[in-house]
Amino acid sequence: MVSSQIALFVVVLLAALMVDRIFGDPHSTCHPVALMGRFIGWWGRPDLFPPVVQRGAGVVFWVITAALFALPFYLVEKAAPWFLYLLLAPFLLKSCFAWRSLEEHTLAVVAALEDGVEGGRDRVSLLVSRNTAQLDRRHILSAGYESMTENLTDSIVSPLLFYSVSGLTGAAVYRAANTMDAMLGYRDERERLGWCAARMDDLFNYIPARITALLLLMYFASCGRFSPAVQVMRRDGKKRPGFNGGIVMAAMAGGIGIQFEKPGVYTIGDGGRTLDEAGPEIIRASRVVILMTVFIAICTLFLLGALINSTSI
Repeated sequence: MVSSQIALFVVVLLAALMVDRIFGDPHSTCHPVALMGRFIGWWGRPDLFPPVVQRGAGVVFWVITAALFALPFYLVEKAAPWFLYLLLAPFLLKSCFAWRSLEEHTLAVVAALEDGVEGGRDRVSLLVSRNTAQLDRRHILSAGYESMTENLTDSIVSPLLFYSVSGLTGAAVYRAANTMDAMLGYRDERERLGWCAARMDDLFNYIPARITALLLLMYFASCGRFSPAVQVMRRDGKKRPGFNGGIVMAAMAGGIGIQFEKPGVYTIGDGGRTLDEAGPEIIRASRVVILMTVFIAICTLFLLGALINSTSI
């Protein structure tokens, strides 16, 4: 019984990856994450709450948002018959990660630069929170590839690992946490209200980010670039604000031989290669890490199944 359930989970994972590669992310207001985003936008306004209660309100609404978003996933996982689960689960899991769209958004920045710097600035402003009005070509490309590298953990590795450990419900709770951080986790007027969202996202991504960095190091070791990847990761991994994104970006920058830079905030990597030249290699390294993550997720599912079987004997 347990082995058949694990096999079903693996089929759902592989089917979700196929759905992602074939369809990408539909631009629909009925997408589960879009619906959640509107709910967060409704309560995530600091002017709704006195400053003294904003942290508490952020905690309460974090729990409510995560629970509401995860509820349909939980019901399908626990109550749906196997054939309905097999039909719905790949699409639900797909809504928790974004592989194809991550690549498409990055390549759209590169394509926009063909029509000039202004087009690149407009396009990359959709990916990053920094002011893009004065960025030159190098910094536009840096912002685009930084976003892709950081979101390798947030958008793909973390949700797949959460699914492998705690099923659809775990992946949904993670996606809710990450979306709340993306909308509220800033050091501006939203800081108190978004404090819980930011801390929970740091916590949820702590281990996945280090797994992502380790997988990058393994990939670069196979390419003969292990030493510079490790060196830059150790030196620059804490330059970016936050606990998690910097180590992944530093491992990528060192292994590829490029430099990520947010003007006035951080410089990661030694450079030596331009992002125009090395961009395709960043995408290739990301794809390898994603496939390695899928392998780890499948192994984790079978390992947990074996442990459950052994304890039930």
